[in-house]
Amino acid sequence: MTRPAAVLFDRDGTLVEDVPYNGDPDRVRPLPGARRALDLLRAAGVATGVVSNQSGIGRGLLTDAQVRRVNERADALLGGLGTWVYCPHPPGAGCACRKPRPGLVTEAARRLGVAPADCVVIGDIGADVLAARAAGARGVLVPTAATLPEEIEAAPRTAPDLLTAVRLLLAESATGPESGGEPG
Repeated sequence: MTRPAAVLFDRDGTLVEDVPYNGDPDRVRPLPGARRALDLLRAAGVATGVVSNQSGIGRGLLTDAQVRRVNERADALLGGLGTWVYCPHPPGAGCACRKPRPGLVTEAARRLGVAPADCVVIGDIGADVLAARAAGARGVLVPTAATLPEEIEAAPRTAPDLLTAVRLLLAESATGPESGGEPG
């Protein structure tokens, strides 16, 4: 297993507490271990980004400006990520960007100057892992109360929490299965 060139994260339920249709930056709360996980990736020279469905914009529940302010607050609390890409469309819009489609992942990879195949996507629901697969990236599911049992069963890889997921990615790339490290 090679070190990923970039790790792309889902926002809500993965990096920050999931507040449905949050347009208020003051309600942004990083999840436990999120800042530490990002610090480890930055220290290892791995690019980071966020790929997030934000259907509240298309549904008329949020404005683009509100989503940007929430993202800016999360970015500040988490120490800065390389790129933020989000889909403003409602479900059923047929866009290419809404997860589980690959558009967000491929755009984030393009912005970071890496190939999608050199990315890992970490998220809390099946759509995150499916978007990774559709883009040719690797996916890691970090289940939460919102994760369906069938999504956990179908995931190629799971981790109990975000910090563990990142530590495993970095440890595997440092040791690799050929060096006695556990395969993924």
